[in-house]
Amino acid sequence: MTTEARPLHLREQVGHALRAALVAGELEPGVVYSAPALAARFGVSATPVREAMLDLVREGLVETVRNKGFRVTALSDRDLDELTELRTLIEAPTVTGLAGRLDPAALDALEPLAARIETAAAAGDLIAYVEADRRFHLELLGHAGNRHLVEVVRDLRARARLYGLRTLAARGTLAASAAEHRQLLDLLRAGDRAGVEKLIRQHLDHVRGLWAGEDDNP
Repeated sequence: MTTEARPLHLREQVGHALRAALVAGELEPGVVYSAPALAARFGVSATPVREAMLDLVREGLVETVRNKGFRVTALSDRDLDELTELRTLIEAPTVTGLAGRLDPAALDALEPLAARIETAAAAGDLIAYVEADRRFHLELLGHAGNRHLVEVVRDLRARARLYGLRTLAARGTLAASAAEHRQLLDLLRAGDRAGVEKLIRQHLDHVRGLWAGEDDNP
């Protein structure tokens, strides 16, 4: 089961790009961004940017600043803890339950995304890293057959901010976290439920550290 089979409209494409920039910490809390400036940054017109930002306003990710643009909302430590708890409650048992059950072709289809995550990490391309990571996890969860679960996780991911990505990329340690995706596929292929559960929980713990801006080596 795939989660993004249909072509995306420009508004949705811009929305994905903005979410990736927000999650990667490229769009910072407290800073006001105008639609024209963001449009120039992403190489599109201001209209789809404005429409996409209004979608983010409805999702609570940004707020409007009258006559100026949009400001990214800040997250507290409690917000981050609660988001991590929810993702762990959902993803750990769901992904563990897929161990040994997935068709080899389904796992093979995820390999290019795992490779893309590693390539983006090596290049320090944070937005590409976040987008490939988002697709990998949602595609994987999609194989559980519950589209509502996928939408919930999509929303939880969008609300997060990986403040520590820049530090990890600069230090060259982001590759270790990126490699966990390929390791996860190997464990799923082997049907190692205990290994899958341990790794997915470890991976989400690393994400919580990134949300907090911690720069410890994952």
